Amino acid sequence: MLAEIITIGDEILIGQIVDTNSAWIAQQLNSAGIRVKQISSVSDDRQHILTALKEAQERVDVILITGGLGPTKDDITKKTLAEYFQVGMIENAEALENVKRIFAKYNRPLLEVNRQQALVPENCEVINNHNGTAPGMWFEHQGKVYVSMPGVPFEMMYMVEDQVLPKLKATFKLPFIIHKTILTVGEGESFLAERIADIEDSLPPHIKLAYLPKLGQVRLRLSGYGENQDNLATEVEHYAEQIISSLGTVVVAQEDIALEKALLDKLESSSKTLSVAESCTGGYISHLFTQHPGSSKAFLGGAVSYSNELKESILGVKNETLWQHGAVSEKTATEMVQGALQNFKSDYAIAVTGIAGPGGGTDEKPVGTVWIAVASAAETVVRRFTFGNKRKQNIERTAITALGMLNTLLGNL
Repeated sequence: MLAEIITIGDEILIGQIVDTNSAWIAQQLNSAGIRVKQISSVSDDRQHILTALKEAQERVDVILITGGLGPTKDDITKKTLAEYFQVGMIENAEALENVKRIFAKYNRPLLEVNRQQALVPENCEVINNHNGTAPGMWFEHQGKVYVSMPGVPFEMMYMVEDQVLPKLKATFKLPFIIHKTILTVGEGESFLAERIADIEDSLPPHIKLAYLPKLGQVRLRLSGYGENQDNLATEVEHYAEQIISSLGTVVVAQEDIALEKALLDKLESSSKTLSVAESCTGGYISHLFTQHPGSSKAFLGGAVSYSNELKESILGVKNETLWQHGAVSEKTATEMVQGALQNFKSDYAIAVTGIAGPGGGTDEKPVGTVWIAVASAAETVVRRFTFGNKRKQNIERTAITALGMLNTLLGNL
């Protein structure tokens, strides 16, 4: 069963708003066993909408549309749908009562333009909107299902959960879709693919493997499609176990979560703690950890020691180290991470120092030069990296690389 999502609105195409509706709808459809073939965004233009609908019906079974259902003249979705199906418009009594109820609730006068919200194409089945005035619409035409919904996210979400998904499940016999995500860090997708080539080649046709890279990380997603949920889950788990065993320590988590959350979970499960000593990242690593609820169970905090003075006074970096080797050096990174362990009394620590840019580089230490140290009481690992010349990217790369090094140090913790 294939679906397409069409979002309508000039505001999306000019970047005034971000299309979060499509991502959310795609997740819901996927959980229900419906695969999304394409997501399209179109302007508030009659011909553009008509073309999008015609093309969608040629490639999918279900077309879900959001947006363009407001009371103003720029919202043309209903009239365009009526033209597409070659039908007239009628006033729906149930939709009108809903509009009247909402205006009465807020003690506002019902204008004619608002009353027109109850006008719908005569071939549709109205989907009640319990959170707004624009009704949803369900069409069945030439073996295809079309569903038009408001673009207001919370109105659309309630409509999908309470009415659209149950009706789709009742209308179609849907297969099961099971996903298994394996989070890896420290190796690129081509290296991972080479290591698990034999496993990938052995996958049956109904199980697919996708590589989803993201700045130092790769998510491996196994997706299985079938009629028997239990058998499918067993199959997917079987191949996941083979991949995890083959990749070893580059695997951080066996679920679709953020890298830093996976590390927090690993530390918490072993009753271990972490602190940080940040220079060039300016607190970004701490932010990654503390954005997750419950992070304090493993993350103690640390220092943003941007200046040499703070590196000395808070972390205990020696003055002669800074003079002889500089703030961006192996020796300084080592003393920073050891200072974090000792002064913050954590089981593990991360330290980063570097030249984020765009200025401050030299021939010996160009912009993008970063030293990263991770340590426990038993082991300290320090490495130099040379990233690019973009400040924001250097900060992000430093943070993710540091998390990868920590994951290696944690091992089978």
